[in-house]
Amino acid sequence: MVSLPAPMFLVGVEPWAERGVNVSFGGDMTYWVYILRCSDGSYYTGRTTDIDSRLWEHNAGLGGKYTSKRRPVKLMNCWMFDNEQDAYDAEFQIKGWRREKKEALIREDFELLKELSRSYGNRGKSHAC
Repeated sequence: MVSLPAPMFLVGVEPWAERGVNVSFGGDMTYWVYILRCSDGSYYTGRTTDIDSRLWEHNAGLGGKYTSKRRPVKLMNCWMFDNEQDAYDAEFQIKGWRREKKEALIREDFELLKELSRSYGNRGKSHAC
């Protein structure tokens, strides 16, 4: 199994990334965290072991109450993990993000993601001691 370092947009941005997300191609089980855009323009974040089947389930109305009422859905981006806990942590973290930050992640706009990761109160202020 070849393991790669955490994607750059995750390093130092959020707690689940600081532990060092082990993203790899191979291993016993692959976990996916994904973001869907629903028909009403809202975003849905989820986690699965089979991204293709899960996308089909969402579009068939079997993916959960939220997406079943907002079909069709479109896969905007997804990230692969070989550790279920890291995938769970990433999903939970992303679900707490505001729309602007999710869109930066979807686009993999790493610089904007870093900027948006700073707290509201500290954005644009100097940190003189």
